[in-house]
Amino acid sequence: QEQLVEFGGGLVQSGGSLRLSCAVSGLTFSSYTMGWFRQAPGKERGFIAAVSWIGVSTYYADSVKGRFTISRVNAENTVYLQMNALKPEDTAVYYCAARPGGALASQVTMWDYWGKGTLVTVSS
Repeated sequence: QEQLVEFGGGLVQSGGSLRLSCAVSGLTFSSYTMGWFRQAPGKERGFIAAVSWIGVSTYYADSVKGRFTISRVNAENTVYLQMNALKPEDTAVYYCAARPGGALASQVTMWDYWGKGTLVTVSS
C-alpha cells in the first residue's frame, strides 16, 4: 500500500528555518517525481516545489524561489524540503506528493499520491 508520511513541521519565528521530510513506502520511489504543496487556512492547496526522478531537475513556485530547496535521496525513499528565511505567510499545512513520470507538474490534479500533511506555523 502506498504511503507518504511527512515529518518536521512545527512553530518557528519569522526568518527562521525548518526542514521537512517525507518518507515514502509502497512505491518504486525512483520512478516517481516528488513534490511539495501547501494549504493555508481558507485557501486552496498550492504548488511549492518538485524534483525529478534522480533529483537533477527542480521546479519552484515564485513565492519560495531562493528560500526553499527540494531534494531527494532515492536510497532512503525520502524527499526533503529545506525552508529558509521563513515568513508568516508561509504558515500552512505542507503536503508531500508523488506522480509517475518525469513531468514537474504544478497542478494539484496531476499528482497521484499524497501524504496527510504537517503543519508549519511561522510567527511574526
